Amino acid sequence: MANILSMELKRRNIYSEKIHRYLNKGLIIVLTGQRRVGKSYILRQIAMDLSDSNVVYIDKENRQYGSIRNADDLEKYLEGRLSNSQDNYLLIDEVQEIQGWEKILRSLNGIESCQIIITGSNASMLSSELSTMLSGRYVEIHIHSLCYPEFIEFHGLAKGQDSLLSYLKWGGLPHLYKLGLENEELIMTYLTDVSSTIVFKDVVTHSNIRNVNFMENLIAFIGDNVGKNFSATSISNYMKSQKDNVSTSVVLNYISALCDAFIIRKVSRYDIHGKKILETNEKYYFEDLGLRYILSSTTSNLSVVIEKLLENVVYLHLVRKNYKVYIGTFRKAEIDFVCERNGKKMYIQVAYILQNEDTIKREFGNLNDIDDSAEKYVVSLDPVFGNSTMGTVRHIPLVDFLMDFD
Repeated sequence: MANILSMELKRRNIYSEKIHRYLNKGLIIVLTGQRRVGKSYILRQIAMDLSDSNVVYIDKENRQYGSIRNADDLEKYLEGRLSNSQDNYLLIDEVQEIQGWEKILRSLNGIESCQIIITGSNASMLSSELSTMLSGRYVEIHIHSLCYPEFIEFHGLAKGQDSLLSYLKWGGLPHLYKLGLENEELIMTYLTDVSSTIVFKDVVTHSNIRNVNFMENLIAFIGDNVGKNFSATSISNYMKSQKDNVSTSVVLNYISALCDAFIIRKVSRYDIHGKKILETNEKYYFEDLGLRYILSSTTSNLSVVIEKLLENVVYLHLVRKNYKVYIGTFRKAEIDFVCERNGKKMYIQVAYILQNEDTIKREFGNLNDIDDSAEKYVVSLDPVFGNSTMGTVRHIPLVDFLMDFD
């Protein structure tokens, strides 16, 4: 604990406050998310907050804990480290590196000998199987990279178009604040190293990917086509045209592996009129825009993909605010996002610039055509736009949306 207490950490209160609400409720707290989004720092922040209690901290990315390889090793390590006279808190970073970890944690949680908080980077290990592995006695908190307000706070920037464009380009990995945004070469090197680690450790190795070249081409294709509808069949056909001959089933498996590593997120389509989720032509968005920048083939010209990035950043903001998000279809029109939270629905269109009547008519008109009482918004890069309300639809500048919309 001494080395943790001596660290200077940038606090992310949005997560620490949520974690503290679940402490000592008889639940194992699981922090999931892509590598390098700051789970370890949040865990250390919690350890510092609990410094008056007995905290056992295990960092599986530190060689100091390399001998803890399986459940038996973990059980031996904990012998004598849990107190009978203090509240105990067991914090394990990257718990998936300990084979059979769930057996010991279930036992400890069952006898309520300590509060357990763990982190993990792979969704297939820590999301789809958690209920079975932990017998349902857990709460999962997904950690994202920095949101725009955190980004400007970490980097000491002002709210506005300049900082927003930097955010759209470089994304929100917390470590970037130590590098500074002035040295682009250093940032590129860091993001390249992070992306390589995620792709090869959490995707290629974990999912036993054989065609690494195709995987890299697939990631670049998705990065270049953020916010576009496509199916596994259409991807397979496109890749075949590029001399990458792979089946639809392989495409599906590889996309699933990318989602499991939290590199991309799949968004299903929703038929607004029929009120049902559709099973084809999903969209994909990146968990972090900086990694999209590095992994796609359109890294040199941000203006080429700006409209796609606006959709991506709006989507990320919505999921951070705990909305369920779908791509809407209404008659022949597409609604960028259908959002649901606490039984309430909302519709959002995302536009680059509302520069002419055709654009205005399309973006506002599609929403006004939906005849229900749900709130409707157009979000665009325009700092201001005439009358902020047209019909039942309200316009919100993107900067204001990312700063204030809840």
